[in-house]
Amino acid sequence: MSGDSDTIIARFIERDDFDELTWRKCRSVEINRLWSGEPASPARHASARVCWTSHALHVRFDCVQTEPLIVSDNPRIDRKTLGLWDRDVCEIFLAPDARNPSRYFEFQAAPTGEWVDLGITIMPSGRETDWDFASGLTTAAELRHEQLVIGIVIPWSDAIPKPQARDEWRVNVFRCAGPESPERYLAWRPTRTAEPNFHVPEAFGWLRFEQSA
Repeated sequence: MSGDSDTIIARFIERDDFDELTWRKCRSVEINRLWSGEPASPARHASARVCWTSHALHVRFDCVQTEPLIVSDNPRIDRKTLGLWDRDVCEIFLAPDARNPSRYFEFQAAPTGEWVDLGITIMPSGRETDWDFASGLTTAAELRHEQLVIGIVIPWSDAIPKPQARDEWRVNVFRCAGPESPERYLAWRPTRTAEPNFHVPEAFGWLRFEQSA
């Protein structure tokens, strides 16, 4: 069973077209450390909130944005953008089967609306990636002065099944921000690897689905 310090609470929302006030009622977690566990620059801090409806999982990132964005000059939002992780992006990793966190799904969204969805399996021989995984996700992004808001909506499917209240999945959330350097890789649950690496299921926290806040 998970504890509050390592858990994201996903509140159930009756409608899919909820507003800013509803998001404020959802508990946030802070993305304020480097993957290594060291404190990250406050100029790159972010927070993440998760809620769910009858149709989808909703994820929101609120990011401090005082630096120039590192984004594509020619974004394509009609297909996944491999290599998106080399620019500014927010990410959520989800393992619906808490007994097998080595099988999980990676979702990324950029300030441009670009996105990536991948199926991942960690094997003794290394990481296997399903590059053709298609979740049907949608994204949105808005820059508000020095705040960047990024949203991801992931519909329920065979891979990401609709949960029941009190179900618990494994999860981690991340932000990549700024020019290429180790200091651009931020995590809610640091992976503490020698080099930047988010693909560490042992570091995942918990995602608990609740009927109310």
